[in-house]
Amino acid sequence: MEHNTSVKEPSFLDASLPLVVLVFLLGLSVFLYGSDSSYGPNQIALFVASGVGVIIGLKNGYSWTEIEQAMVKGISLSLGALLILFSVGALIGTWLLSGTVPSLIYYGLQILNPSWFYAASCLLCAVVALAIGSSWTTAATIGVALIGVASGLGMSPVITAGAIVSGAYFGDKMSPVSETTNLAPAVAGSNLFDHIRHMTWTTVPSMVLALILFAVVGFNSQGSADDSAIRAISETLLQHFNISPLMLVPLLVLMAMAVKKVPAFPTVFIGALLGAAWAVVFQPELVEKMSDPELNPVLAQLKVVWSTLHGGFVIETGNVELDKLLNGGGMVKMLNTCWLIFSAMMFGAVLEHIGLLRKFIQGILVWAKSTGSLITSTIVTCFATNILTADQYMSIVMPGRMYKEEYERRGLAPVNLSRTLEDGGTITSPLIPWNTCGAYMHGVLNVNPLDYAFYAFFNLINPVLAIIYAYLGIKVLKLTPPDTPYSAAVQQK
Repeated sequence: MEHNTSVKEPSFLDASLPLVVLVFLLGLSVFLYGSDSSYGPNQIALFVASGVGVIIGLKNGYSWTEIEQAMVKGISLSLGALLILFSVGALIGTWLLSGTVPSLIYYGLQILNPSWFYAASCLLCAVVALAIGSSWTTAATIGVALIGVASGLGMSPVITAGAIVSGAYFGDKMSPVSETTNLAPAVAGSNLFDHIRHMTWTTVPSMVLALILFAVVGFNSQGSADDSAIRAISETLLQHFNISPLMLVPLLVLMAMAVKKVPAFPTVFIGALLGAAWAVVFQPELVEKMSDPELNPVLAQLKVVWSTLHGGFVIETGNVELDKLLNGGGMVKMLNTCWLIFSAMMFGAVLEHIGLLRKFIQGILVWAKSTGSLITSTIVTCFATNILTADQYMSIVMPGRMYKEEYERRGLAPVNLSRTLEDGGTITSPLIPWNTCGAYMHGVLNVNPLDYAFYAFFNLINPVLAIIYAYLGIKVLKLTPPDTPYSAAVQQK
């Protein structure tokens, strides 16, 4: 698409106005609608703020056709995420029907204790995400089960969601098979394993602090479930599902495909289909109970799993709280989340195309005189890009492109930039409700990011620790010759 050569350079006021409007409308949305704000009101706020951006673009000489094409292109970037989201909805539905999630909940209730539940949840998600390189897959599988276990133990689902997000994003950030872990060094011009080693200095201490906080919260929590309540939930699960380690096979298959780097969309959808097959084979009584008696048995079973794939799983166990947990999934449940992502990507595309994001960052660089302020401004920019473009990858690519030359000019090694992109971009994305990651976590865990953000300790600590390191000059490496090993650069510093 050709650029219009007659356009005017936007002012800093131009760049700030859509953001101010968006923040005001989102705040008003939360005030008026509370936890329901993401079910329509936030989307309207994004549409209105996009309109403000369009007006500024038209004022500066851009044509409507050009802006519209940019919006369409920006929205198209989210289509891969939307495919994954629909597949995750199907997977949750069939894994509930197949007994996979109920089995995870059942075994979790047997081994997890309220006093160390939050820390264990965080650590478990960290290990799984580190192995498979995906925070999304971790949350949709282990995370969903842990929310169920939290309900059984009388623990807070909000704090549990914070622990899940903390662990999942630690593992995602540090895994060599994670997309963002490969993207950041590619944008910054550093080596993958040098990048991972350099991240350990900010990431591992942040995780240790987060685990300590989760342990403190856990030891001071007042879990309301006693042994009899846990037994009641366990017995209810046994009454309605065939609970067995065999029910965990779909999870193991999915994790194996993720480790083998099978793309996320086919991996998750195959996992959903495997769950459907597992339901027919291992939950025949449940499937028969849900079947249409007027149909041929084979067609009746097909209709049950087909309905679960698109509409989710529904069951009445007699336990209201357990029913809330076990009823869910289905592609249709992801439609609102996809609407939110669609709206957010349109907003980000408008601001990027008419140069408002670039102008905003230029304004930030004016005060970034020291290394500490440069790294801080990079983190702030990554966070702002997560807000404005609503996309984790954009929060890495755009600031990376914009700051790379400045880091080189100041003699800073590329690993500083790649680490900062992850410290500010990767892990702040799930804290924003309209970001693709925040919307996804809301859809999967059924907890609003505005609620769990206060308990996503790792995601909150890491950027702050990175800024402290920057101002103190801790592990801020200078440029070295291309063939200088990373260890030598550390020693040189």
